[in-house]
Order: sequence, then structure tokens, then C-alpha cells
Amino acid sequence: MSDHLRLHGFNNLTSSLSFNIYDICYAKTEEQRRAYIDYIDELYNAERLTQILKDVTNIIGAHVLNVSRQDYEPHGASVTILIAEHELDDPDPEDTEPGPGPLPETVVAHLDKSHVTVHSYPESHPDNGISTFRLDIDVSTCGMISPLKALNYLIHSFDSDIVTMDYRVRGFTRDVDGRKLFIDHDITSIQDYLAEDTKKAYQMVDVNVYQEHIFHTKMLLKDFNLDHYLFDSNHRDLTFEEAHDIESRLRKEMLEIFYSRNLD
Repeated sequence: MSDHLRLHGFNNLTSSLSFNIYDICYAKTEEQRRAYIDYIDELYNAERLTQILKDVTNIIGAHVLNVSRQDYEPHGASVTILIAEHELDDPDPEDTEPGPGPLPETVVAHLDKSHVTVHSYPESHPDNGISTFRLDIDVSTCGMISPLKALNYLIHSFDSDIVTMDYRVRGFTRDVDGRKLFIDHDITSIQDYLAEDTKKAYQMVDVNVYQEHIFHTKMLLKDFNLDHYLFDSNHRDLTFEEAHDIESRLRKEMLEIFYSRNLD
């Protein structure tokens, strides 16, 4: 929030940052496809995702209220963490010991609560050998904390071939004169908050609706190294024709995700 803004009461603007993060892979056989899904499912299990979201909570200057997490069968995981701007008296948010619970006035005192969530979606195509792993991440805050502080950490925490991001500020707060403020900081693009190495590594496109405080950025990794996308194999194991065909399939998959439409 800008330093010169003086607010009346609590800042109840809600800032939400949403990610779709994609990892693309070519796995030739059914056995390799199952192995890739199992590998990625284990790499991003609920325990690992919980730690990443706890790191996000720390980065944005918030404190954990409650953690809920689940590994699914056969694949996928979800984690939701309820967070607050101010530190709580209870140092252990995951304490499950029985107790009397909070008084009503305590609950009211923590109405600045926010949340961070993540859901994973591994999938594969039975015919063309393409497997895709998607993570959906939402960081929603109110008060003085901002989800934008977690932007670069989240992008660097995953093997991201494609990233789509949405940032929106909702609601309003008031200054000391009673005038409504529908946004409390300057922003022209999500790209304003990206690290320089990220800007250099990705092709990016913006779709912004400034008057509605809605910002959308798509990112596509610039460098294409075929070996990076081959699971349990190497381009030296392929003929030139095979390598060319696989690269064409991978690039088509990535472009379709990036542009959100089929390119037939």
C-alpha cells in the first residue's frame, strides 16, 4: 500500500493472485506415462506443497491459522492454508490437542484472514505420448499483506513451461475523509513484479482490464531443449524423423495451452 494513504479503520480490500502452472512431458510408452505421473505425483505430494505454501505465507508476512491437506487416489493433491496478517497467540496452528476453542471476540479479531491454496492435476494422452502436469495456486489476502510478494518464489518453485497468472483487487476501503479506495497501490502489469531472469526466460503476453483492476499475464518458456521434455529417454535414442515429430507434438501442446485454444 502507498505510504501516503491514510485509511479509516481496517483495509478490507481483497487482493487475489491465481496461477496455472504447467509442466509438459513426452513419455512414449504406457509404462513410461504411468512412471511420469507417479514421479510428478510424488514430487509434488501434499507434504511438499504444504511446505511451499508455508514459505509463501512467510514471504508475504502472514501467519498460519490452519492447514488442511490431502493426497488423492490415484493421483493429485490439495492443500489449503488459512492465514492472518497478525501473529496468533497459539504458536502451533496444526495443534490437534483438545481444548476450549476461541472466544467470539477472538474470532472477530482475526477477520483479516486470508488463504493460500494449491491443487495438482496430472494427466496424460493415451495416443500421442504427451503428459501434462498442472498446478492451480491461489493466494488471496486482505489487510497490509500482498500476494504479489510471493510471485517470483512460486514461479521458481516449480518446473514451469507455461504459466498463466491472474491478479485482481476487489472490494473497497476508505480513507480518513470517507472517500472509497478501490485499489491501494500502483500497478500496470503483473510483469512489473517479475524478476529480471524470469522476464528474460519467458515470452509474455498481457490482457489487462485496468478500470476493473484485473490483470492477466501468460508466460511461455522461450528455450526449447528436447531432452528437457523426454521422460526416461534421450534425443540420441531417436531418429531425426522421430525427434522432429515429437518436438512438433510438444510445441503444439504448449502453444494450445498458452493460447487457450486448439490449433487444428
